[in-house]
Amino acid sequence: MAHAVAKSGFFGLKTAEQAAALMLVAQADGLHPAKAATHYHIIGGRPALSADAMLARFQAAGGRVEWTAYGDDAVEGVFTHAQGGSVKIRWDLARAKKAGVGNLDKYPAAMMRARCISEGVRTVFPGVIVGMYTPEELVSVHQAQAVDVVDSGPLLARINEAETLADLVEAFKAAAAADPASEATFRDAAKARRATLEGGAQ
Repeated sequence: MAHAVAKSGFFGLKTAEQAAALMLVAQADGLHPAKAATHYHIIGGRPALSADAMLARFQAAGGRVEWTAYGDDAVEGVFTHAQGGSVKIRWDLARAKKAGVGNLDKYPAAMMRARCISEGVRTVFPGVIVGMYTPEELVSVHQAQAVDVVDSGPLLARINEAETLADLVEAFKAAAAADPASEATFRDAAKARRATLEGGAQ
């Protein structure tokens, strides 16, 4: 399974060893190993649990959330669990920018929702996520602390040297998975290379 997942290239896992390690994490959490790719992400060499998976675990364990505000300016939810009580969590643009949350220009509500879920679940019933963080949290930590910095030069070179559109797509996916913080730069380079390739084809 690990070899098949890595070879497919669908989930940003580059090697069978990475896939196998993530599958072991999933198995330890009581999930089928095949769920590893849909529930977890690898950020800076650490497994992160998607916000949706985190919320699903919380609700399956008896937790409830009531969204009292949801928009591009702010997201607010009331998280409740019998063992942890109730707490209201609010993320607005000012707080998100201060925390270094990414993609606020494109998906502000979704990014703030992910932070609400992580903070709310961790506050009310932390046992359900056993110290796991969302990808958005780990990306922000790595950006703020300059941890596990990726050399984007070779990744950009692969994009700029792609000889076909198919190669270009694979190069962009690999670059974005390896260095999510530089995705905008990779996207611009891919657009420029695509224009060159399509112009040559004509």
